[in-house]
Parts: sequence; structure tokens; C-alpha cells
Amino acid sequence: MHCPFCRHPDSRVVDSRTTDDGASIRRRRQCPDCGRRFTTVETASLMVIKRSGVTEPFSRSKVIVGVRKACQGRPVTEDALAQLGQRVEEAVRATGSAELSTHDVGLAILGPLQDLDLVAYLRFASVYRAFDSLEDFERAITELREQLPPTTPGGLDEDLGVPAPASAAD
Repeated sequence: MHCPFCRHPDSRVVDSRTTDDGASIRRRRQCPDCGRRFTTVETASLMVIKRSGVTEPFSRSKVIVGVRKACQGRPVTEDALAQLGQRVEEAVRATGSAELSTHDVGLAILGPLQDLDLVAYLRFASVYRAFDSLEDFERAITELREQLPPTTPGGLDEDLGVPAPASAAD
């Protein structure tokens, strides 16, 4: 690390601390040449490869903006969106990969979004799983119904405004 004051090519680490819940490291350094101290912050970069081939840094705020569109008109708070953004970032960083495709990021959003709001999940999934027909939606709804207990208040049928399947007792 070059000293920002005298440009000496080396420095000594005096103190190290984690910041941002362990996402970065703050280091206090001292130049052996001029003796002045300075601070550096180190973070692991996570790059996202877009469909066009362009690479850009991962952005939690872009995740939240995309999910907010899927949640439009739904009872989802900004705090819930912020928590979802954090969960997605933790998940993509946990992969250990320095580069991910936008498709991989979209798939990482699906799990937390399903827990947050089923209608928003279906809206978002229709884009990232490239639904082409009503059958794709029907298949996704069937998968969700199989995952949920049938008598869940506020469950899928109520959220979607779809009549519940008739039971054998009817």
C-alpha cells in the first residue's frame, strides 16, 4: 500500500477492525518513511455479468428496486425489502464466486421473495424463469400449493384471489 502523503511503496498495519457486519476491514496504517498514519478500507468485490456481457459491481439497491417492482400493490414494507436485499447479498457472497450472472442473482432472489410475498414471487419468477404460457404459471402455482399447508390463513389461494381446489368432502 503506497503512502498517500509521500508515495513510499510500503506501509505497516497498526490496527485492523471489521466493519459493516464483517463485509469490510478497516485498517489503520503507518508509513515507515514519513511516519504519518492513514486509514484504508478493504472489501471483497462481487461482480455481476449482465446479459450483454458487461460486468458491473453487485448492487443491493438494484436488487431492492427490482423486487419493489414485483411487490407493487402488495403489502410489503420498505424494511422487509431491505432485509430481503441483505439476505440476497449474503447468499450470493456465500457462493464464494467473484462473478455471477444476472440470472444467478435473480434466482437467489426467489427464495427470500417466496417467504416475503407469494404474488410478488410469481411476478418475479415469471421473468427469471421465462414463463411463456399460462401452463408455466399453473405449474408454479401447483408447486407452491404443494409446499404450503392447505389451511394456511393468508395462503396462496387467498393471496392470489384464486378459489381453493374443491375437497373430496364437498
